[in-house]
Amino acid sequence: MGEMDVHEVLARLPQRFPFLMVDRVLECEPGKRIVALKNVSVNEPFFPGHFPHRPVMPGVLILEAMAQAAGILVFKTMNAVPDESSVYYYAGIDNARFKKPVVPGDQLVVEVTITASKRGIWKFGCRASVAGCVVAEADILCTVRAAPQA
Repeated sequence: MGEMDVHEVLARLPQRFPFLMVDRVLECEPGKRIVALKNVSVNEPFFPGHFPHRPVMPGVLILEAMAQAAGILVFKTMNAVPDESSVYYYAGIDNARFKKPVVPGDQLVVEVTITASKRGIWKFGCRASVAGCVVAEADILCTVRAAPQA
C-alpha cells in the first residue's frame, strides 16, 4: 500500500503553502482508503491568531486535512492529477465531532475511507488522531467539477 512523500502529495493536490494540510501519505489503497500525516508546527500561519495565549489548530483546518487526504485518494483512484480545468470542492460535511485540541508538536494522522461514489460525488468516513487518540471525526462529501471560466 503506497507511501507518498511531499513531492508526490504536491502532484496530487492543487493546494499549496500555507494551505497544504498533508505532509506525507503513510498508506494509500486506491478505491478504498488513505492514511495521511500532517506535522503540526508552532510556525503554522494560523497560530498567532488562534490563539496567541494557547495555540490550537482550528477544527475547520482539521476538516480541510481530511478533505485534502480524500482528494489525494480520489485522484489516485481515478489515476488522474488535478489541473486548471477542474476544481475539487466540498459538497457537504456531516457528523463532525471534535474530541480533543490539536496543538503545536502534534502529528495529525488522518484516515479516510471511501463509503460511496455516485455521479461524481464521493462520500468519505474520516477520522483524525494524535498519538493513537481520536481528535476529530466527520463524514464528508466532495466532488470534482469543471473550473468556472473567466
